[in-house]
Amino acid sequence: MRKASALIVTAGLLMTALTACASPGTGQASCDTGATSGPASDLVSVTGDFGSAPDVHFPTPLKSSTTQRTEVIAGSGQKVVAGQMVSVELNLYNGTTGAALQVSAFDGSTAMPLALGDTTLPGIVDGLVCAREGGRVAVVIAPEDGIGANDQLGIAATDSLVLVVDIVKAFLPQADGVDQAVANGLPAVVLDANGTPGIVVPSGDLPKDLEVGVLKKGAGDKVQDDSTVIIHYTGVLWEGDTVFESTWPTRSPRLTPLTDLPAGLATAISGQTVGSQLVVVVPPALGYGPDMQGEVPGGSTLVYAVDILGIN
Repeated sequence: MRKASALIVTAGLLMTALTACASPGTGQASCDTGATSGPASDLVSVTGDFGSAPDVHFPTPLKSSTTQRTEVIAGSGQKVVAGQMVSVELNLYNGTTGAALQVSAFDGSTAMPLALGDTTLPGIVDGLVCAREGGRVAVVIAPEDGIGANDQLGIAATDSLVLVVDIVKAFLPQADGVDQAVANGLPAVVLDANGTPGIVVPSGDLPKDLEVGVLKKGAGDKVQDDSTVIIHYTGVLWEGDTVFESTWPTRSPRLTPLTDLPAGLATAISGQTVGSQLVVVVPPALGYGPDMQGEVPGGSTLVYAVDILGIN
């Protein structure tokens, strides 16, 4: 196989390829359904320590009709589950030609976030679910679980992909803080078995000011005004009680600077701790203002249920 020593494609192009081709419902449901080792993934030879650039070899063409994963270095952290955000360093190869499509530094400088949900390629989700934080895996992705034909990356529709991945960090899959008493009058948040929130807007007068209730108090790091956070959230309109945005249906947490969120939501999250869950009422002046934004009518009061899963 051919080797490379620098980034071959931009991170933006790779991330688009890894996350734009999947369709809702393709992610796996639990750790128990992650990929297992097989004859194809066992042919990928990987040497080197975790956190350092691996030396990768495999015979070409390497093809597989199923996605397979072989553990190279056992991690000591918790097992990664579907719906979780992870930070990874990875090398990507064309299994047919051996060409390196992406080579990372494996020193933390090129770590990239991946949400292991329905917005990410099923081969990535299958390959990483059940692996452990701090571990390294070799994954052979079957064509039907991969990117598909991509001229920019030099991938044909029948090509398997080979991935070597370090799982640098795994963020919380859902808020794990201690339950807190919440003041009367705030919207109620009800969780299903998977932690997905439902919001019940109370009857009564429309709130005029920003209101924040801490439903769970996490023990993690404190969010700063300039933090980039990983959050799961659902937003509903106070009037009509209808959902206008949610990360939960695709099981894909959002990584975002606080500055990219509506001002009221950013204010509510800043100063809170990782692992916390909030209910936030945002008045129009601190939300989207008088103008219509997507499915949000102008002048809307917004209600959010937010899980703070990590700080990137």
